Amino acid sequence: MTTLQAAPARATYREVFALGQFRVLFTGYTLFLGGETVKMLALSVTVYAGTGSSLLAALAYVAGFLPYTLGGTLLLAYADRWPPRVVMVGYDLVRAAVAAVLAAGLLSPTAMLVLVFVAGIPSAVASAARGALLPELLDGDRYVLGRAVFSMAAGGTQVLGFAVGGMLIAALGPYGALWITVASCLLSAALLRLRLAERPRRGTAAGYAVRETWRVNRELLRRPAIRSLLLAQWLPPALMVGAEGVLVPYAVQIGMPDSAGLLFTAVALGMLTGDLAIGRLVTPERRERLAGPLALLLGAPLLGFVLSPGPVIAALLLAVSGFGVAYQLGLARRFLAAVPEANRGQAFGLALTGTMTLQGLFAAGGGALGEVAAPGLVVGAAGAASLLAVLGLWRVLASPRTDPERVTDPNVRRQGTFGRRGVSHPAQPR
Repeated sequence: MTTLQAAPARATYREVFALGQFRVLFTGYTLFLGGETVKMLALSVTVYAGTGSSLLAALAYVAGFLPYTLGGTLLLAYADRWPPRVVMVGYDLVRAAVAAVLAAGLLSPTAMLVLVFVAGIPSAVASAARGALLPELLDGDRYVLGRAVFSMAAGGTQVLGFAVGGMLIAALGPYGALWITVASCLLSAALLRLRLAERPRRGTAAGYAVRETWRVNRELLRRPAIRSLLLAQWLPPALMVGAEGVLVPYAVQIGMPDSAGLLFTAVALGMLTGDLAIGRLVTPERRERLAGPLALLLGAPLLGFVLSPGPVIAALLLAVSGFGVAYQLGLARRFLAAVPEANRGQAFGLALTGTMTLQGLFAAGGGALGEVAAPGLVVGAAGAASLLAVLGLWRVLASPRTDPERVTDPNVRRQGTFGRRGVSHPAQPR
């Protein structure tokens, strides 16, 4: 655990990109995002063409995300046991092999789904290794802006990825587009292997990785400081995502089914704008104080959907809601300070696993609720639920100067990781 100190001086995005190692990591991440987007779109088209089943086509699209839950509960210990470059390069090569098998067209649609699901289980480990490497490259406010850059890349992929992926599939066919994914995976692996400096593993634990993953996850969740910050990152946006499960039916309800794309794009643009503006224009200290008010923006605009606004107003409301996701920038430094350095990879992996799992569940729940209630009411209900979650977590969101739990046992302070009693390593000023 690292003691939370006064907010550092404000950094700039130019300073973040001035670091060559960050540029390498970021380029590898963008190649990952682009390749995965093309793969999921191509797989969905291929499965639907082969089966005519909308359900299987939908499962094909989410097959790359569902394994996060398994990987995050079974394998996260490897994010700290193995050097981060080894983990990321290894997973890129696995992805390349899987995409090549899919592109060969030798498997049935069901076999393709199974292959993508199984191969996606280690994705949580690779993502955890990447996330834990970031604070080793960037310090202070540069780390927070680095997080914002990664988030903006993900949002930009949502805005542009579907369009570019669709054009590639139209031009090359789904199997041809999958070879683009193969190339992106190999390029990412080569870039990381040749340009990213090797760093030692953080953890020293031995034994069964599954057992270690469960043990450390339990210890992380038992610590009130860590658990509260995880819940603050998980619940408000996951409940908001429940609204996205009914945006297509909502567009139909207001008589403009073609506007569904506009609504989804508005959310992504709001997220991108929020990360850019809050990360660049707001001082670190104020950014942390604004975590609570920004989190309120996630749900408050969605209440307006009970009035069934037209597509333009609906898109504006969704953009404001997406802007509120920038509240997480105010929690980034606190979460980094709260987790033990030797288990940092697993802590970041647990955060991502909870995010992926809960957002998937609430999106499905929103869709199920849309079967019995008007879509506008479902969106409003999702907004109200997000607001209630923010109010319930207000003490966490509005307390940036509260130190993470202090370790008072001097013997435990020398351990540097979670002991059997679940106490973290000593405070180390940053």
